[in-house]
Amino acid sequence: MTTTRRDFLITAVTAAGAAVTPDLAHTQEHVHDHNHDHQVVPSDPALRVKALESLLVEKGLVDRAALDALIDTYEHKVGPRNGARVVARAWEDPAYKQRLLTNSDAAVAELGYGGLQGEHMVVVENTAKVHNLVVCTLCSCYPWPVHGLPPVWYKSAPYRSRSVIDPRGVLREFGMELADDVEVRVWDSTAELRYLVLPERPSGTEKMSEAELAALVTRDAMVGVAKVTTQREGVRA
Repeated sequence: MTTTRRDFLITAVTAAGAAVTPDLAHTQEHVHDHNHDHQVVPSDPALRVKALESLLVEKGLVDRAALDALIDTYEHKVGPRNGARVVARAWEDPAYKQRLLTNSDAAVAELGYGGLQGEHMVVVENTAKVHNLVVCTLCSCYPWPVHGLPPVWYKSAPYRSRSVIDPRGVLREFGMELADDVEVRVWDSTAELRYLVLPERPSGTEKMSEAELAALVTRDAMVGVAKVTTQREGVRA
């Protein structure tokens, strides 16, 4: 029973994260330039998750407080800012960067991150001639301790299939146009092995502190669908 509850909690948190995160591209296509009050109806996944949660709580199989605490942990205490700190440290400390690229688990653990959904990680570095892209072709394996909850698009069938077939096309849709001489490497995450992209450090950041650098790093850049710029931009849901 313990395993069943644990599996349910993991699934519920993932679904909840997908339900509460809006699809930016979809939102941009339906922007209104008038100010009417709209009633927001929960999506089908959100309703299904809520129904399952209520049923299992009612039957005493799940503690609502424990579920809320788990969701709060992944929404507020772990997430992309953890990975951003790893990236910023690697940019600032060459010795740490070397450790990160050769023994990713140990180097990430130096900053206090690891555990569930992040037990085995590999960090791959973007350079001027190599661009790395991460996907999970089977489901949505994702390094939660350093990325937080996986975004909706990462779990979508089109991203999972097309990232392997046409990675340049996918990157183009995210706003990235790579030169022909840049090699694109696609990494397929699994339940046993998950990837984090070490983005290129943007020029003009030499005098920035580690905290300032971390503020520039986005989740999308650590998946490989964006580059880090000196202007931190919004990310796709």
